[in-house]
Amino acid sequence: MTVPRRPARAERHRRAYDHTLPITLSGRLFIELTGTIKEFQFTNPHTWIQIIVENTKGEKVEWSLEWGSPNSLGRRGIRPSTFPPGAKVTMRLHPMLNGAPAGAFVGAKFTDGKTVGQWKDDLN
Repeated sequence: MTVPRRPARAERHRRAYDHTLPITLSGRLFIELTGTIKEFQFTNPHTWIQIIVENTKGEKVEWSLEWGSPNSLGRRGIRPSTFPPGAKVTMRLHPMLNGAPAGAFVGAKFTDGKTVGQWKDDLN
């Protein structure tokens, strides 16, 4: 007799992100960064958004934001062209617990008002 096994969930990476920050959106916690899109890596197993952000010292820092798989994002209308290089954007993310310039993508708002992911202007 064979017993079917449930596939392992790919949620291990969630433990690496800080979910204890003061800004909330529907009970979810995040930080905001404003910068310029460097690259949108629309590849398996997870997509990555590279954004260049100026820190408090005026230095440019590259942040890496992890998102879902191209397959699941594609079904929601996300394409490689969704984050064009050079676009100015504000990102919401769960940052890494270790302080590295990386995190889990929550949402984005472009200068033209277009939003992607989970975004709500009124945080109260």
